[in-house]
Amino acid sequence: MRHHVMLTVVAVVCAVAFASRASAQAAAPPSAGPIVVHAAGISWADGPPSLPRGAQFALLEGNPAEAVPLTLRLKLPPNYRIPPHWHAVLEHVTVLSGTLNVGMGEQPTYSGGTALLPGSYAVMPQKMVHYAWTGSDGVVFQLHSVGPWSISYVNPKDDPRPARP
Repeated sequence: MRHHVMLTVVAVVCAVAFASRASAQAAAPPSAGPIVVHAAGISWADGPPSLPRGAQFALLEGNPAEAVPLTLRLKLPPNYRIPPHWHAVLEHVTVLSGTLNVGMGEQPTYSGGTALLPGSYAVMPQKMVHYAWTGSDGVVFQLHSVGPWSISYVNPKDDPRPARP
């Protein structure tokens, strides 16, 4: 059960990372030196189009469209839901504040599952189908992995991105 929750959290983070919007937000360029980002200096943007409206994200390192390390912060509002989906790559998630709930499988219940509290860490394997939701306090979490990132919804009708011809 714990493994399933971790996988879901990672998937949620990947979804944010893959958003085409993430590519537009400036991140620290690759360098041989350290990258330092202070919390007060984080610039939040409206969530990527690959997630339901209401999410916010900040790209701290890398480019989600490239095969490079990347680090994102995601901020999901209270009572937010991400329908069942999967990612093509492994995800690492660390909850910074609030609670991220994760469930496994193609049929969401948005109850039970695994609750990831502040300080919790989860790793989601690639192609693991999961879904996530927040409670009344929302959540802020950090995702890191190696791109390229993508999110694939189990039910195409759940995909918030515009349909492509």
